[in-house]
Amino acid sequence: MAKRTGKVAIIGAGFVGSTAAYALLIEGAASEITLIDRHLQKAEGEAMDLRHGLQFRADSRVTYGTSYSLCRDAEIIVVCAGAHQEKGETRLDLVKKNAAMFREMIPSIVKHNKDCILVVVSNPVDILARLALTYSGFPASRVFGTGTMLDTARFRFLLGERFGVSPESVHAYILGEHGDSSFPVWSTANIAGVPLRDFRQYDKRAMEGIYQQTKNAAYEVIARKGATYYAIGLAVARLVKAILSDQNMVFALSALLKGYHGVNGICLSVPCVVNREGIREQIVMPLNAEEKKKLKKSAGVMKGILRGIN
Repeated sequence: MAKRTGKVAIIGAGFVGSTAAYALLIEGAASEITLIDRHLQKAEGEAMDLRHGLQFRADSRVTYGTSYSLCRDAEIIVVCAGAHQEKGETRLDLVKKNAAMFREMIPSIVKHNKDCILVVVSNPVDILARLALTYSGFPASRVFGTGTMLDTARFRFLLGERFGVSPESVHAYILGEHGDSSFPVWSTANIAGVPLRDFRQYDKRAMEGIYQQTKNAAYEVIARKGATYYAIGLAVARLVKAILSDQNMVFALSALLKGYHGVNGICLSVPCVVNREGIREQIVMPLNAEEKKKLKKSAGVMKGILRGIN
């Protein structure tokens, strides 16, 4: 593993990358935040803005540039670079453009840092996480995507509103693809250990509506403001902090599956325990028959896309 530098490099200083850097700075999670972007002025402008706040968060430093050599000594490299999802476009529409970019980018990163953890945020995240794993040659524990971490956060927020509790008290997951073939795990969803169906606010039709809101949330935000970046920026910061603090926290992350309810060889989101070594283990949830079927359907969608790329 890399030296314990506490350094985080962010590839791509656009909306998501710069917001993740800002959230990281507020958290005080990293000793150094490096912004790398092919547009030097963009990276410089974001770095200047962040540096002007260091009086209020003086336990970190901010650097920037265009060269992948800046990845050297980073414990975590967060990949946010790529084409953005436009109005009316699905995450999977981005695959060809971003797959080509990763084919060039990932080996360039590895040239300067062979010991880091690679966190993929760019979409379609499940496909790109799998390609990053192939192009890097890293062990699967050190290459993964943010996956349905954000979908799960949206899901818990909406359920919290419905049941009148904090999202932090809702234990429910969205698994599978970070996209249209994702699925909610209703069989284990609970508040304080009590299944959701045992609460008076439970209504099957309302629950399906909440899932649909969750699945379409990104499209709704993009239709109104052009991009999503605040929530994913916070998610990245929380994930990075959990890794650097060796917290063994559980998040729904897009990781390489090996026999997970019969699914192999692709990256999809399942609950993962993360610490300073990366993914320590995947938690195998006791899915019911319908949920297993949905997981395999999501896997089929991803495999089809990967075959098309190959």
